[in-house]
Amino acid sequence: MNALRKYKRITVKIGSALLVDRATGLKREWLASLVDDVAALNAAGTEVLVVSSGAIALGRTILGLGRRALKLEESQAAAAVGQIALASAWSEELNRAGLKSGQILLTLGDTEERRRYLNARATIGTLLKMRAVPIINENDTVATTEIRYGDNDRLAARVATMMGGDLLVLLSDIDGLYTAPPQIDPDAKFLPMVERITPEIEAMAGAAASELSRGGMRTKLDAGKIATTAGTAMIITSGARQNPLSAIERGERFTLFKPSRAPVKGYKTWIAGQLEPAGRLTVDAGAVRALMSGKSLLPAGVKLVSGHFSRGDTVAVLSPEGREIARGLVAYDAADAIRIAGLKTDEIETVLGHQARSAMVHRDDLVVSGTHEVSEDEAARVKG
Repeated sequence: MNALRKYKRITVKIGSALLVDRATGLKREWLASLVDDVAALNAAGTEVLVVSSGAIALGRTILGLGRRALKLEESQAAAAVGQIALASAWSEELNRAGLKSGQILLTLGDTEERRRYLNARATIGTLLKMRAVPIINENDTVATTEIRYGDNDRLAARVATMMGGDLLVLLSDIDGLYTAPPQIDPDAKFLPMVERITPEIEAMAGAAASELSRGGMRTKLDAGKIATTAGTAMIITSGARQNPLSAIERGERFTLFKPSRAPVKGYKTWIAGQLEPAGRLTVDAGAVRALMSGKSLLPAGVKLVSGHFSRGDTVAVLSPEGREIARGLVAYDAADAIRIAGLKTDEIETVLGHQARSAMVHRDDLVVSGTHEVSEDEAARVKG
């Protein structure tokens, strides 16, 4: 386990297909082997957080709902049944290994709203101080399509960065990243390491590989962007084998995504990790140059405003080519942002009728080239 023990805080995400069998339910033997790995890391001084899928899959097996598509209320009912069974299984196995556990159920708002984000971080941090293993899942009993993560890959990345973790491990039904989905392309090449998630890397993602999984390689790369921007390394590896964390040390195949060399920290980690921006600001080439040099986004550089947002919401900043280059907290409501887009600072007060902020997004509330980095080619085009 030496490859993992060099990390101080590891978040491990487990896919539903690894933990739940459609016919028989929970894969207890596999869970026991994973807990043995967690216990070994814990004994070596490494803190482990677990983001565990499987509540709906386990609940539908217990309720005998079969493989048919479930209505929203049926999924929520299955989650309610499955969460109890899943938490019980984790508690029993961790207790067997001499460890305590605590269950945390999160919704999208718990990480996207600043106050709730800080509350969740405090609770999980206290569990870790008490040497308990946090078992985290999305609260599928209340989440709906509009207010859900929809996959635990991005939830795990949000948790890892929220807690200042230095490694995120995604245990999946695939052993890493390939140049194309290997189930489709037999010539796909395995990538043992990814320096940075570029558009070319993103183009390699396929769809969900399992009917029990709502994610896929694309959501894993989304998770990777969130994690690596905040300085958290990420591993994608197969969890299908017994003792899947020990397998990393045994030399089994995995892909390592290296953390950013200039990670965002603290308050900006929360901004960079926001999953769905409330709006988008398309800027000109001059604004891109200004942002890349560490300056604020001024209204003069904004060419197009879209979305329904209020002051303080997170917005995405797009280059003239439409590529996301930054995220930040906007200083204006959408209606006012539209009115002042393209105006010089001394023109704003005349249009709005009152003294206003000079920056559309201040540099202190802005994360540039982090979660969504600008490629070297694009930077060269803009600077040229």
